Amino acid sequence: MQFNKTTEQDSRYNHLEKMSVPELLSNINAEDKMVAFSVEKAMPQIEALVNQIIPKLKFGGRLFYIGAGTSGRMGVLDASECPPTFGVSPDIVVGLIAGGDGAIRNAVEFAEDSTEQGWRDLEEYQVNSNDVVVGIAASGTTPYVISALEACNRHNIITGSISCNQNSPLSQTAQFPIEVIVGPEFVTGSSRMKAGTAQKLVLNMISTAAMVQLGKIKGNKMVDMQLSNNKLVDRGIKMLITELHIDFSEAQTLLQTHKNVRTAIQNYTNGNETHK
Repeated sequence: MQFNKTTEQDSRYNHLEKMSVPELLSNINAEDKMVAFSVEKAMPQIEALVNQIIPKLKFGGRLFYIGAGTSGRMGVLDASECPPTFGVSPDIVVGLIAGGDGAIRNAVEFAEDSTEQGWRDLEEYQVNSNDVVVGIAASGTTPYVISALEACNRHNIITGSISCNQNSPLSQTAQFPIEVIVGPEFVTGSSRMKAGTAQKLVLNMISTAAMVQLGKIKGNKMVDMQLSNNKLVDRGIKMLITELHIDFSEAQTLLQTHKNVRTAIQNYTNGNETHK
């Protein structure tokens, strides 16, 4: 199928090699400014997909992102941030990339062209109708992603997509497509730029909205975050000081005891701690 790929259209700028550094940076920034507005136009589509994801996760299902190249890396990045940010198991949000984990750092030739490997990769996780699978491809034409979603559709698995071309094969395959039309890239065809930024923004919205609805945030704080470094421990102590109106020493002891901000708050509030 042939269709007009705006992601492959010529850049609005020419003779980039003749531009000064300030000109290059200013022009890239001018293009980037349009991305958030493009995402805004896709809000109804984003909402529709998120509303499918939330109940699946609430009842023990999982969210899969599957993509290739930059798109795959964006999915893996978002998935990998969910455990430390929201305290969920790494099995809840899973990012898959064509060519396997090695492709996160180094491109794997022709991995995205396989029409069978995407479903095989999902099958390794025993993907089923309790899950949601979101295909990510800026072009909307990546065989690895499209074929994986086709198989999901056949197996009664909810499918979504994130792409940056209108009416792409991927959008036509996904049950809940999201199209963020960002237009030509500053460097023609370099979809790691505006398209990649758009995908990151949408993924932020999907995972964050879902996790908030799952109760992983209290007020506006990451009370289930993993305390994996001193910065996060310090953040946790400050949360306890603010939430419980206690001093630093008591908050520090409380966090050291329970190893989790939410658990510390609950035990203190329920009177299970000896208060000063």
